[in-house]
Amino acid sequence: MRDFHIASDDEIKKGDTTDVYFVRTKEILERKDLDKVKVTVEVTASGLPNDWAWGVLCGIEEIATLFKDVPVDVYSMSEGSIFYPQDCRNFREPVITIEGKYSDFCTLETPLLGLICQSSGVATKSARVKRVAADALVISFGIRRIHPALSPMIDRASFIGGLDGVSSLSGAKVIGKEPTGTMPHALIIMFEDQVKAWKAFDETIPEKVPRIALIDTYYDEKTEAILAAEALKKKLHGVRLDTPSSRRGNFEDIIREVRWELDIRGFKDVKIFVSGGLDEDNIQPLIDAGAYGFGVGTSISNSPTIDFAMDIVEVEGRLSAKRGKLGGKKQVWRCPSCLIDIVQPEKENSPRCPSCKKSTVSMLKPLIKNGKIVEETQKVEKIREYVLKQISKLNA
Repeated sequence: MRDFHIASDDEIKKGDTTDVYFVRTKEILERKDLDKVKVTVEVTASGLPNDWAWGVLCGIEEIATLFKDVPVDVYSMSEGSIFYPQDCRNFREPVITIEGKYSDFCTLETPLLGLICQSSGVATKSARVKRVAADALVISFGIRRIHPALSPMIDRASFIGGLDGVSSLSGAKVIGKEPTGTMPHALIIMFEDQVKAWKAFDETIPEKVPRIALIDTYYDEKTEAILAAEALKKKLHGVRLDTPSSRRGNFEDIIREVRWELDIRGFKDVKIFVSGGLDEDNIQPLIDAGAYGFGVGTSISNSPTIDFAMDIVEVEGRLSAKRGKLGGKKQVWRCPSCLIDIVQPEKENSPRCPSCKKSTVSMLKPLIKNGKIVEETQKVEKIREYVLKQISKLNA
């Protein structure tokens, strides 16, 4: 018996988390002497959730770990790459290609898809939120909404997608940052007094942690903001509103009131942070009202998964694909300036961008060669910068 209902690293690596039909397929191939047949497979997304125009690919580092020591070649877009379901001519766009004996890796299809479907969804939603928030601070607050075993993955993917920090200890460790967070309502309720709780925080927690007072536990947010400013004075870095929807009313007006009351009392440098029920659709009005930073939780940690699928496109070098898929090994060519993609058969030369006529670059690059990882692992900070640079060029 295991204490928690999670698979171990070894079980994932061995394919013990696969669907049973892949185990049966392998057994049949071995029985019928087809276990030595080499294939080329590719991973594509037929579409994206909510009609998103683009996604952020995440989970490639774990894919490399999954296929390490497996006798196959893997080609992949880099971690953090923007991808599209279809290229500029509406041909499906592969994000990963694998070559090898199908029987050697068929049981790894399920974990492969699991590693990128959810993390890419989280990274994509995070990028969409950050794109709206722009220079505003956005922190990943969503780990309480998912299985705790996934907290490092969720926070890593959200940071790669462009968020500025994470709240969890495990996620912060993975990205090499300090966790970000202030205080829960429980702290204030334990003291049964906001001011006592804020002062206890100030007296106990190291100075490097910003003093951000939670201001909606008992009284009106405006009243508690004034109390916090009077209690902590120049030590007060910010106030956080986590007002429940049943008490929220016009949240923008509440933020404007808090901003006004702080400003006229000489606390113009005190920042307003907001959490609770936030998504890409409601952040901009809050910024306009005076909010400086956001803790975004459920909409990111529970973001829609991306429906990647893996399909055979060649068998022993022969073109072979099921209905709705495109046969043959391919390369994805991208214009670095326009981020326009063109999918072509792998042996064709690089095309020019149809928009700006500039040269294109190949997106599918070696990740694994005969079981050995050949792509250097990038630091998450660098991957995040790559994502932010790409989304700055996108129109949709």
